[in-house]
Amino acid sequence: MASVQRGEGGRLLPDSLVFRAMRLEDVPSICQIEQEAFTSPWTAEAFINELTNNHFARYMVMMLDEDVIGYGGMWTIMDEAHITNIAVRHDYRGRGFGERLLLELQRTAVFFGMNRMTLEVRVSNEQAQRLYRKLGFTPSGVRPGYYSDNNEDALIMWAELDNRRAGERA
Repeated sequence: MASVQRGEGGRLLPDSLVFRAMRLEDVPSICQIEQEAFTSPWTAEAFINELTNNHFARYMVMMLDEDVIGYGGMWTIMDEAHITNIAVRHDYRGRGFGERLLLELQRTAVFFGMNRMTLEVRVSNEQAQRLYRKLGFTPSGVRPGYYSDNNEDALIMWAELDNRRAGERA
């Protein structure tokens, strides 16, 4: 029997969950997830630009049985990581995969020498905010009208990255 890990709410995650750096050939799968997850999804060109031209960018995919089921990206600048986007395929939401993906982003940020992490989240997205709070993020401000699709405000959240704890999460 395959071993498992515990995810959000104690849910079991299969050990066949793999994280790796995003590649250009992943962009079509990532764009499908973007379409499912966001009202203003990034384009393929935006991801290609991030992967080929932005030396601050670090993007990863989360795979299960050879399928891309989630991805996350961040910019690592000085000692701070800024999450640009994070999403899990619709059929895998609510099963702890988002938590595992964010933990992996935090671990990767620590590996690259980051001490803090920030992100923006829609003020109406309480589910995401609960996850972010669980993993150490605290609100620090609001960006009025941040989201162009409906002019919704963004909540700015920050987390201190604990190098010792991030290493234990791997």
